[in-house]
Amino acid sequence: MTSASLPRAGLVVVQPLRRKHCARCRRGPQPLLVLEDGAPRCPDCADLGHLVFLPRGDTALTRRAREESTLWAVVVRFNRRKGRYERQGLLVEEDALTRAERRCLADAEARRRRRARDARRRAAQDALFVAAFAAEIRRLYPGCPAERALAVAAHAAERGSGRVGRSAAGRALSEGAVTSAVAASVRHRETPYDHLLMAGVARPEARRRIAPAVRSVLRSWRETGAEAVAGPGPAAGPAAEAAEAAEAAAG
Repeated sequence: MTSASLPRAGLVVVQPLRRKHCARCRRGPQPLLVLEDGAPRCPDCADLGHLVFLPRGDTALTRRAREESTLWAVVVRFNRRKGRYERQGLLVEEDALTRAERRCLADAEARRRRRARDARRRAAQDALFVAAFAAEIRRLYPGCPAERALAVAAHAAERGSGRVGRSAAGRALSEGAVTSAVAASVRHRETPYDHLLMAGVARPEARRRIAPAVRSVLRSWRETGAEAVAGPGPAAGPAAEAAEAAEAAAG
């Protein structure tokens, strides 16, 4: 637990991953700790013992409890896989939490209707974006079946997935982002990539082995008519050269 990796704004309380004791009262192990002068303190020794824990999940209740509470602290826990601290909830005054709960109960139905409207709006926005992403796939790779292009777009653009379609480049429909999404689909469906991973082949090596096959499929989808019948050939022109470069990087 290091102060350099903790959030910098406001009071911060940590849920430790290991069994730790308070450096002042020596009680423990403690479920919550505050880092003061490089030493862990329990909430009681840090003058936060009167606060109650509000888990994350209810945005309205969290916001209102924070507004109602004179003193509050963010509770975080370190995520080893992501290498960062993540919010788990808040410590707030018990009376403040009660008042916040009453406020939330008073307008629960209005907030439910608003969430429903927001969900419909997001769904409509996502549908338009998936259609645009699929159209860009078909423009760059006219040989890609329409159903496949739509499936690739829907997968890449899934909200909250963190995939390339949700990146800034993906939202801008950049050629590199679109090619990366198509290449990822080809990698899993048209090559033995998944079997190589299951056989214990390291991911970089597995990608190296199947890269020519990925490029071959992308090239065949990019070419249409007589060019596709003739088979893979040298790229011609700046646009084709750019496509070849993007495919090589994606492979």
